Amino acid sequence: MKLSILMPVYNEAATIAVAVKRVLDVAYPVDFELVIVNDGSKDGTHESLAAIDDPRARVITHEKNRGKGAAIRTAAEAATGDYMIICDADLEYSPEEIPGLLAPVIAGEAEVVYGTRTFGSHSSFSFWYVMGNRLVTTFANVVFNCYISDLETCFKLMPLALYRRLDIRSAGFGMEAEATGKLLRLGHRPYEISISYRARGREQGKKITAWDGVEALWIIARTRVAIRGKYRAGAA
Repeated sequence: MKLSILMPVYNEAATIAVAVKRVLDVAYPVDFELVIVNDGSKDGTHESLAAIDDPRARVITHEKNRGKGAAIRTAAEAATGDYMIICDADLEYSPEEIPGLLAPVIAGEAEVVYGTRTFGSHSSFSFWYVMGNRLVTTFANVVFNCYISDLETCFKLMPLALYRRLDIRSAGFGMEAEATGKLLRLGHRPYEISISYRARGREQGKKITAWDGVEALWIIARTRVAIRGKYRAGAA
């Protein structure tokens, strides 16, 4: 088994070198590769990425910023692993916890694994950020009649072929809602494992906004309606 770790990067000069080192230093129980997509950064990120000298890491460059979803799509197309996981370069997530997400897959207990964040006063960006995440997650649970704890988590582990099959089209942060909605549509119920999380603030480069939450709700609703349309067409 080989794991492809997909890292989208946009203006992360302050954290990218540490993020890459931490990913590469983890003792994974499987072979792995790190596929980095520099999504049109303008802040010196390119220089840090140019200094990477490790055969396990590859860097792909978007000349213009196209969004997280587009960067992950590029990385997934270039990846060569059996499984994939997304790992942002902002140090909000701990790559050292990725082996824990691999454990149920290796044991044959799961195919899709989500790292569920525990929000606390020391780890949350704001009250409204946490409430927005809970609203979006609850909405997905209602419309798909399921129960997941953290729809927006970055740590989504699944077969690379499955992610490609999802055909994610959202260019920005909406890719998280689209990926989860399509997984639920196909009948996949993620195996959830608790992970640590430390959100950064706007002054540190936090990019997600309230509009991204509204977009996520729309994407989930659109995905659910697409199912009903498919069933109607089949009945006809």
